[in-house]
Amino acid sequence: MDFAAISSGLTAVVESINSALWDSILLVLLCGTGIWFTIRLKAVQVRKFKQGLKAVFGNIRLRGDKAGADGMSSFQSLATAVAAQVGTGNIAGAATAIASGGPGAIFWMWLSAFFGMATIYAEASLAQKYKTTVDGEVTGGPVYYIKARFKGRFGKFLAGFFAVAITLALGFMGNMVQCNSISDSFRNAFGVPGIAVGIVVAAIAAVIFLGGKKRIASVTEKIVPVMAVLYILGSLVVIFANFRNLGHAFAQIFVLAFDPQAMAGGVAGITVREAIRFGVARGLFSNEAGMGSTPHAHALAKVKHPCDQGIVAFVGVFIDTFVVLTMTALVIISTGAFTMTDASGAPLTAAPLAQAAFNTVMGQFGNIFIAVCMFFFAFSTIIGWYFFGETNVKYLFGKKAVPVYTVFVILFVLLGSVMKVDLVWELTDLFNGLMVIPNLIGVLGLTGVVIALSREHDALHKLR
Repeated sequence: MDFAAISSGLTAVVESINSALWDSILLVLLCGTGIWFTIRLKAVQVRKFKQGLKAVFGNIRLRGDKAGADGMSSFQSLATAVAAQVGTGNIAGAATAIASGGPGAIFWMWLSAFFGMATIYAEASLAQKYKTTVDGEVTGGPVYYIKARFKGRFGKFLAGFFAVAITLALGFMGNMVQCNSISDSFRNAFGVPGIAVGIVVAAIAAVIFLGGKKRIASVTEKIVPVMAVLYILGSLVVIFANFRNLGHAFAQIFVLAFDPQAMAGGVAGITVREAIRFGVARGLFSNEAGMGSTPHAHALAKVKHPCDQGIVAFVGVFIDTFVVLTMTALVIISTGAFTMTDASGAPLTAAPLAQAAFNTVMGQFGNIFIAVCMFFFAFSTIIGWYFFGETNVKYLFGKKAVPVYTVFVILFVLLGSVMKVDLVWELTDLFNGLMVIPNLIGVLGLTGVVIALSREHDALHKLR
């Protein structure tokens, strides 16, 4: 049996489905929802931005309160959410977007993230509003606010569809991407076989999974701040070494967003549609605004008002896209690495492209630096995504199904370490897209509730 041929054929089929899904339906739905809430909430991501920064950076704790049945601290919830957001999408995802959509894709990432900040504000606020207690534990997420808006069979169907889609998208397919990127970067840096990396990642993950919510919160609140600062500092080294190219890099991002062939150094064959598609798709994979994933973490925050966590949530998107992802983009574009090819003459993409960019300044240490960052970024995401999937497995089948789910996640992590990256990315795009639809139907259906909550919050803080 020719597995390579099967994989190639399956990739082509999934890619065609994704083209139909991402080139029209999801572009309109995601960007439209963000624009809708930006207008209806009077640019909440701008009005409450300062308040959000104060709420986040005034509450950073590397050793905070212990998470328990009654939930987590606001920072632990954000750390769990950001652990899921700041992952391979910020390194491999940004590199793939540039390789496939050109430097202009970054502009569309920024634009979708700006509007996505309003969407995630609505998601997190609703998750807080409709959180509940099941088997003595606080829980929440899209399935609960979807059912609150749509009663009867339709609500049950939408919630069930979302629960299945997110379990497949993040718990299984998404975690394959994370481990795939780790194994890719370690293979390039150290020559370590993918399966060996997969075994180590799966073993460490299993230990954390078995510790439940308390261990997940404890690990993420420590890893997230440290890994973000480490990556930003390393990126700044490369960016400052190429500071003379920064003006040209920004010009490429803005000009090539609308005319991919307008400047020398553009990627041949890229169209505006591809720049938009890969910018929005990889942007979603990076910041997860509109996906319905991070509300599971934000629902557990112990806050006084639902919108207190809403403002924290949109700061998470800002950190993910406008800070961390932008670092990767500027490194790749300012070094010109996106025009490089591998030994066979094929354009570099994903983690190898990011490593090549860092290598231009750091030498072979660039491979090691990205491998280490990729490990922490992707591993923290595996933890977050496992938790999101677990919440929905409990909703669908109850606590008794969690051990089975855990075993399957570990197996998929192992499988991801040896799979071809193209198919992994395409499958992830597909399932990410499918989970967006029921989530945004629920969020849009509760627009009135979000507006009312936001006005209450404005009144409490005397905002206009």
